[in-house]
Amino acid sequence: MSNLLIVEDNADYRELLVSFLENEKYEVTAAENGEAAVELMDKIVFDLIILDLMLPGMDGYEVCRRIREKSEVPVIMLTALDSEIHQMKGYILHIDDYITKPISMPLLMHKVEAVLRRTMPDQPQVVEYRGISLDIKAHTVFVDNIPIEFTLREFEILYELISSPGEVVTRKSLLNGLWGYGYYNDTRIVDTHIKNIRKKLADYDCIETVRGVGYRLKGGGV
Repeated sequence: MSNLLIVEDNADYRELLVSFLENEKYEVTAAENGEAAVELMDKIVFDLIILDLMLPGMDGYEVCRRIREKSEVPVIMLTALDSEIHQMKGYILHIDDYITKPISMPLLMHKVEAVLRRTMPDQPQVVEYRGISLDIKAHTVFVDNIPIEFTLREFEILYELISSPGEVVTRKSLLNGLWGYGYYNDTRIVDTHIKNIRKKLADYDCIETVRGVGYRLKGGGV
């Protein structure tokens, strides 16, 4: 499990990020300012830091300078400032990626996964369930070694299910994680995608409906 540090001074935003990433099976530590983040860096080894730029006192640029004095841990910078000069200043400090507020949670998730894949090469590139294989990097689904065309969203849903075999993946968690909080009450969109996935996996009756909650893969593993 990857260990992430969130550095964000807005309490509501910080809690939202922590809740979202923990729901995605990451171990998350949070800091409300730059000073606290630097202190945590002396105590804990992190796999990735998500760093807000506009922090009180020690701003994100200075935090990044302090980080780079002692570590090459990857950094994704968050900011409401989207001008080229601000982005260039961040890249000069060797940040790994940049995302502007308001944050799209699915976009943030993809950036986190992409940075971790680049910086943690031992991470598995393929996940499997019975005769189904997902190539994470290529976003490709194979059924009995035959490529099957999946949309990006279908791929993401199937990945969530395969990553938690036997566990219930709720409709609400899929909406929050993949579509964002603006879709929180539109659970029908999840059901429609599940219906399409089932058609494409017709020979594998593997997705169970947990009435009123969500979906899970039947037991059995790879």
